[in-house]
Amino acid sequence: MKNTIREGSRFATVVMYSIAALIVVITLYPMYYVLILSLSEPRYAMTMQVYTVPKGFDLGAYQLLAINRDVWRAFGNTIIYAAATTCLMLLTSFLGAFPLTFKSLKGRKYLNTYLLITMFFSGGLIPSFLLIMRLGMYDSPLALIIPACFSVWNIILVKAYLSTVPETLREAAKIDGANVYQIFARIYLPLSTPILAVVAVYTVVGVWNSWFSAMVYLPSLDWQPLQIYLRRMLVESSPPQAVMTAEAVKEMVERKLAYAQLKYAMIIFSSLPVLFTYPFFQRYFMKGIMLGSLKE
Repeated sequence: MKNTIREGSRFATVVMYSIAALIVVITLYPMYYVLILSLSEPRYAMTMQVYTVPKGFDLGAYQLLAINRDVWRAFGNTIIYAAATTCLMLLTSFLGAFPLTFKSLKGRKYLNTYLLITMFFSGGLIPSFLLIMRLGMYDSPLALIIPACFSVWNIILVKAYLSTVPETLREAAKIDGANVYQIFARIYLPLSTPILAVVAVYTVVGVWNSWFSAMVYLPSLDWQPLQIYLRRMLVESSPPQAVMTAEAVKEMVERKLAYAQLKYAMIIFSSLPVLFTYPFFQRYFMKGIMLGSLKE
């Protein structure tokens, strides 16, 4: 009697696809909701009486963003921070993880323990602020780049991935006369594209969405990133608590109408780069996560 493979239940398939579609809608609708609010007329954006399609299609907010020099300056600052921090993060993560894959490394166990301790315990905000001040990096782009270019979590992630590379490759390279630097550059580095892409995605998203460090260390507007500009826009659009005259109330209402649409357009504008970046790293992202989690 031949064994046959039975296909899954059609009802179960429909249920699974329905659940997946529901999850997609729940995940994407908030972003879509912000998008249609940014494309609606200010009075509709302010009352948020838009649910499916824009009401009174209006691109005024995006036109204001396009001619706003402060927005583009903040956008350029964020690109600088993301690019510099990502490059340095890849460098420190790989250089920190590669020596730890050598079982013959003296003090390897203690180094791993030291790294784990620093990952779970930190000095806190005040010691960090004092350190930035003493190093002369306050109100400087380096205050956002240098502290963020090292991550113990990324070192452990890269180390776990490098541990999956067979040691026979390293031994074969040694037999052929390769030194440590050649093994690093010609064997481990080419095989580490997936995990480096994972670290790059983590870093870019983290830096792009970061605003607290900039608020603490960058009082000057010249070097503030895009997220600080967005936060300032949202805070400035909040209604004041003091008693105002009729003219002041009218001016506040007009300003709030403009900000109601502008802040949603700003959210879309600041989110698009990350949304467009992720698809290019998706295949490396999935592969790096799976392989890096199989072996320590």
